[in-house]
Amino acid sequence: MEHINNWASRVGRKRKLEAQDKEMLNLSMDELNEDLLERVLSWLPTSAFFRAASVCKRWKSVSDSASFKLACSEIPSREPWFLMVDPHLNQSTIFDSAERSWKKLNYPPLLQQNSNCDSIPVAASGGLVCFHIEACNFIVCNPVTGSCRELPPVHAAQENHSLLAVAMNAQNNQSYKLVLVSGELPKLSCKVYNSSTGCWGEEILLRRKVGESQEFDSNDDNAVYFLSKAGNVVATDMQRSPSKQYSSVITVKDGEEIVYFLSSTGTIVSCNLTTKCFSEYPRLLPVFCEYSIDVVECKGEMLVVVLSEFFESANLRIWRFDDSIRSWNQIIAMPPAMSHEFYGKKVDINCVGAGDRIFICLNSAEFFRYVVCDLRTNEWIELPKCFKNGEAVEFMSAFSFEPRIEASV
Repeated sequence: MEHINNWASRVGRKRKLEAQDKEMLNLSMDELNEDLLERVLSWLPTSAFFRAASVCKRWKSVSDSASFKLACSEIPSREPWFLMVDPHLNQSTIFDSAERSWKKLNYPPLLQQNSNCDSIPVAASGGLVCFHIEACNFIVCNPVTGSCRELPPVHAAQENHSLLAVAMNAQNNQSYKLVLVSGELPKLSCKVYNSSTGCWGEEILLRRKVGESQEFDSNDDNAVYFLSKAGNVVATDMQRSPSKQYSSVITVKDGEEIVYFLSSTGTIVSCNLTTKCFSEYPRLLPVFCEYSIDVVECKGEMLVVVLSEFFESANLRIWRFDDSIRSWNQIIAMPPAMSHEFYGKKVDINCVGAGDRIFICLNSAEFFRYVVCDLRTNEWIELPKCFKNGEAVEFMSAFSFEPRIEASV
């Protein structure tokens, strides 16, 4: 008898739960209060939210709500978008990694002005992208919302120095730093813009870290450099993308901010902003190898991507520097079946890191490819080409950012 009563009780609870489930299924989104609606919509992928915003006036008004932006800021991470660089387009082309599709974004009005129409992206962090305009002026933009801010001009004295690197570090999408490294080795200096104060700091002179670097001659920063069979540094007739001319990354290690960039001869320079010193890393490959190289940042770590040629085959490998033994270690390599076609074609690589992934643009006079490497799974995926008016568009480089509507300029 007790067994029957227990069975009947379980059946009753099951029917009650089923009735509650049916009520939940019949619940309309319109019945949600404003807070719940904002929390639900904040979890949508950014591109999906903009489509959803056209559903009704109420959903559209959500995007302007300060509480909705606060809800969005509590989402730990977004799938990255990659801003593709092509100076011939008057709008931004984006690759959405969440939907694996190409998108078009109109340039904000500030970037469409005649004085700013030749601006090029040079750095990105969080949900923001920094554009370089004439002289030493910069515009910081949220590509998703179109909001922009033109930064105060850099002091006139800075314009007399050769700009080597531009790095950006966004913090919680509410504030950011822009770092400029200028000069000629071995005399380097840096200047930092802090959005919290809205001004540039004093110029900081960087001293060479003794015992960990070697002096070398400076060359033209715009060229892609290869090492000849004789061991001489030679420049090809292929020009590096102007947006990557100041290519650099910034990391925070043990509380110290460090900027990494490529010198004109292909070595990696490390500038420690905390200790105000710089050093050069050892070369990755012997001098008889030809290679193309770029620096990326993945999850707070500096990595180096190298496309080189050995034994009549091309190899694309990713390296990490081991500080304890001051030596480079290979951590992953593109499958030979993918990289072999690059042999002998003088391919230039321009790369950008995003979490566990590295986005690689490969360009030569004969072809172009876009490949994403997943460091966690060791997957190498070739992306579909972007077409405009029936023709594939070639991009020289890309910048990664998180599509966040709450990112403030």
